[in-house]
Amino acid sequence: MIEDTLLNYLILYTFLELYEVQWQKANTLLGMLTRMYEQYKKSVFIFLLMHPTFYFAIMFMMITNYNEFSIILLLVKSVDILTKMLLIKKVFIEKSLSESISVELLMPLKKWMPYIGLALYLPLIYLVFV
Repeated sequence: MIEDTLLNYLILYTFLELYEVQWQKANTLLGMLTRMYEQYKKSVFIFLLMHPTFYFAIMFMMITNYNEFSIILLLVKSVDILTKMLLIKKVFIEKSLSESISVELLMPLKKWMPYIGLALYLPLIYLVFV
């Protein structure tokens, strides 16, 4: 029974994460931020709704009775979204970036980089059931 539940959560999370990757995907970090800023400009609430894995993490934490790995999952997702929001603020609203960050934002991304969330978050879901 636990194996079925685990598999269902892993599949659901994978689909949600792939959705996020698809709407954020770009050749550079600046391109990704630009796509995110388009949603952020409409409303910060729309921006947050475009991150369904965040809501999954909240639900998962409650369902698992605040298991330490589910709490870690929520904390990492929260830091991820807050970092994106801070970068959006710095790049598009304040327009104040250091030269080193500007260079990093323009560096091309490898094809696998947007999918790194799958490698990071799926093991945390698995560890809840171990």
